[in-house]
Amino acid sequence: MNAPSLSIQESLQEVRTRVRNAELAWGRVPGSVSLLAVSKTFGLDAVSAAWMAGQTSFGENYVQEGIQKIQAMPEELLTPGPESLTPRPIWHFIGPLQSNKTRAVAEHFDWVHTVDRERIGQRLSEQRPASRGPLQVCIQVNVSGEASKSGVEPQDALALVESLLPLPGLRVRGLMVIPEALTEFDAQRAEFARARQLFESIRDNLASIPSIAPTLGGWDTLSMGMSADLEAAIAEGATIVRVGSAIFGSRTSAAKTPV
Repeated sequence: MNAPSLSIQESLQEVRTRVRNAELAWGRVPGSVSLLAVSKTFGLDAVSAAWMAGQTSFGENYVQEGIQKIQAMPEELLTPGPESLTPRPIWHFIGPLQSNKTRAVAEHFDWVHTVDRERIGQRLSEQRPASRGPLQVCIQVNVSGEASKSGVEPQDALALVESLLPLPGLRVRGLMVIPEALTEFDAQRAEFARARQLFESIRDNLASIPSIAPTLGGWDTLSMGMSADLEAAIAEGATIVRVGSAIFGSRTSAAKTPV
């Protein structure tokens, strides 16, 4: 007989424990790693269950599906209680972004992890509603050099960051990577170490520019690590881990119906 599957609340607790244990094991400040629940292809009921279990940040790969969920969240779930500090979910766009989709993302999401060229950043900045404040963005870097992966080449990342920093509609926060899928812990760490080293190199280069150095307090985000490798990512400095299947389960055809 198969063991019963965990509820979303139970799965969330398991992932949170993994994150806390990894922080402890690798000398990270407790609470310094944020959990992003990747809810792509799962319906509104799954997002609502995670929200009710205390999860506040959600990642979506598909623009229209994500917007449907953003707009459909029941108002009663979004009413903050007396101790609530977050009156609504924080929505992160984490999928490949085409030019014809930038307006929708700029208008509805709080973060974008996948900016990989200047034109995309310019459009997001121009189309971001002033009433919402700057859009938080990460530069996606193809650290493994895989032809199937999006992202700027590592040697071009600094120039891209420099081109986006002046844009008023954006706040450039750091890097996002999706390295080659590996199963051995040390091999996983080596991939994430390259991202950390690039992150630190960009920070140090920017710190040498007088006009930029005062704003570097916001260069604080390394978005890397997923269900299978979050411990290795945390060991190498991840500040956001993006976890889907370990929270919501395997993606089935039924789960792929938006909202």
